[in-house]
Amino acid sequence: MTEFLVIVGLAASGALLTGLLAVPAIALLRRRSVVLSMFAVAALAVAAMAAGTIAVALEMFLSGHDFKVVLIVVAVSGVFSLGAALLFGRRIAAGSRELAEAARAFGSRAGFVAPADPPIAELAALAAALEETGSRLKAAQERERALDASRRDLIAWISHDLRTPLAGLRAMAEALEDGVATEPDRYHTRIRTEVERLSGMVDDLFELSRIQAGSLELTLARVSVYDLVDDAITTARPLAEQHRVRLRDGGVTPLPVRVDAHGITRVLGNLLVNAIRATPADGTVAVSARREGDLVVLAVEDTCGGIPEQDLPRVFDTGWRGGQARTPTPDPATAAVPAAHQRRHGDTGAGLGLAIVRGITEAHSGHVSVRNTPAGCRFELSLPTADRPESG
Repeated sequence: MTEFLVIVGLAASGALLTGLLAVPAIALLRRRSVVLSMFAVAALAVAAMAAGTIAVALEMFLSGHDFKVVLIVVAVSGVFSLGAALLFGRRIAAGSRELAEAARAFGSRAGFVAPADPPIAELAALAAALEETGSRLKAAQERERALDASRRDLIAWISHDLRTPLAGLRAMAEALEDGVATEPDRYHTRIRTEVERLSGMVDDLFELSRIQAGSLELTLARVSVYDLVDDAITTARPLAEQHRVRLRDGGVTPLPVRVDAHGITRVLGNLLVNAIRATPADGTVAVSARREGDLVVLAVEDTCGGIPEQDLPRVFDTGWRGGQARTPTPDPATAAVPAAHQRRHGDTGAGLGLAIVRGITEAHSGHVSVRNTPAGCRFELSLPTADRPESG
């Protein structure tokens, strides 16, 4: 037992002495390459093993032949260990360089592409995390580019929509000032109509800006879906009569929801106005409500003939108006509609109504979608029921 303790003590003393001598080398190797660091670690291990082995061999008074055998074994093992450490360190360094080069592509269009075969698990995990982050960054950049393009289009469209009525207002005002207007009352009515439409456009822009800035304030209260639908239908009925469109109840279950009544009424009003304007005379617009799990689904279905499939993903984009003209043309069916009534329905034609629908709906933790039906299209508005627990 004493001999065993002596051997352990000699081996530990040799390893400890080698470690103490290697401390300055470790300090010098800070911020050096991984190849050099791994080679130094392997060299320390080999030196510690060799020191302990030689100390034990000397204590055991081995013969000259046996001592040479021990030295040869230690030397050969050390050389192979150092070579393996050098090769593996170079492989890790190569993998690190590949990962660094791939990380530099974060801001480029190519995006991050992880190395095919990282040499160690840590680099593989890091590559996977960087690849996931790169994918999210690329998606965020695409969304930002799409949003910038949408804003530029919106500015161009709004500028166009403002220029035309302003030019008409100027012409009518000059005609009234010069006394060449043959029907002054008609001019006054038309001026009021255009001013109300421009005012509605400004209101829509302000509402949309609040939605996109996240500053939309909601006053939530427990209300019945039946009351919301009834108010929206009552408000939209005069416009439907002017267009000769039948507005009907498609089956509304009196379900409770916790919403901002004014906001959801505006959402339903915008959907109804769009449906009425797109539906030809003698067509039908139906409103329904049903429960699906912990959601209340409100639907507005029309007989407009449908929306082109390629346009369905863009229906709720800001400023989108499909194939319609950018500046709304006077509609014979709505020519006699009072200006205040047109403003009340948000009939500005600026392509903001459905964007506001989506913004207000998502502010209620809801979802809005659209799909084609055999006769037209169907907009569905999903809202949480009043008895569903609120989420953070």
